[in-house]
Amino acid sequence: MTSPRPPREDLAAAMAARRELGPDYDEAFIEAVADRIRETLDARPAPPPRRRTAAERGHGGRDHSLAMAVLSLPAAIPLSAIAAGNAGVTGLFLAFAGIVLVNVTYTFRPRR
Repeated sequence: MTSPRPPREDLAAAMAARRELGPDYDEAFIEAVADRIRETLDARPAPPPRRRTAAERGHGGRDHSLAMAVLSLPAAIPLSAIAAGNAGVTGLFLAFAGIVLVNVTYTFRPRR
């Protein structure tokens, strides 16, 4: 394992050594610095998983399924009247099936 020196001291020492050795050793210098950075990053503990905030989840953290259902009820009144008047019980059934389908689709939509 490498020495527990802070990375800044390591980089300062590596830069001083690079200046003394000249440009012929640039590749070795880059590899040494990259290895030291990798070792430093590997020695750090993994950060805890980040929780998504309400803004990232969308909708400001609110679920609008209830609002969708409540607004479907006033829409069902004229749709039922039109469907029943034009197509009878079959039209009424299709109107309600459409409203239920919209609500179910909205409730089970994929969330980001």
